Amino acid sequence: MITWRRLAEADFPLLRRWLLEPHVARWWNHETTPEAVERDFGPATRGEEPSEDLLVFLDGTPFAFVQRCRFGAYPEYIAELAPVLEVDGECVSVDYLIGDPTLVGLGLGPRVIAAIVAATWTDYPDAPSVVVPVSAANRASWRALEKAGLSRVAEGELEPDNPIDDRDHVVYRIDRP
Repeated sequence: MITWRRLAEADFPLLRRWLLEPHVARWWNHETTPEAVERDFGPATRGEEPSEDLLVFLDGTPFAFVQRCRFGAYPEYIAELAPVLEVDGECVSVDYLIGDPTLVGLGLGPRVIAAIVAATWTDYPDAPSVVVPVSAANRASWRALEKAGLSRVAEGELEPDNPIDDRDHVVYRIDRP
């Protein structure tokens, strides 16, 4: 069973280990010192940032991480996305990773995404859709979105998370049922 809860500061060492995993580090270009993890994830953990950082469990064991937020909480992101796709400020976005390398490629990514999307309709009652931009080069990520029921609605140039990537992105969306 897939469940989740808010990330806690006690989870930072685990998140740091995951961020160091090559399959994660390739797409999540984060500094990984303990201080950097605290700097980047501490504010959401303490409720000082409007995003949610969620630790995801499979049968009680942590294996994944999800960030979820309303686009309206980050107007600069709406502005960046506008030439590619207009989004309502109430739209929600998610970012995700499977941290445990032994669980990559087993179909858990789509299950996590689908579960988070389903919960979003209750957790964000004004959200008309979930919109997820992803690097066009990250085929595993956009395939997971497709398997979770999202549809590709746009392609265009956005700032890459990792400077080694080009600006090509695909954008996926699922509308509230």
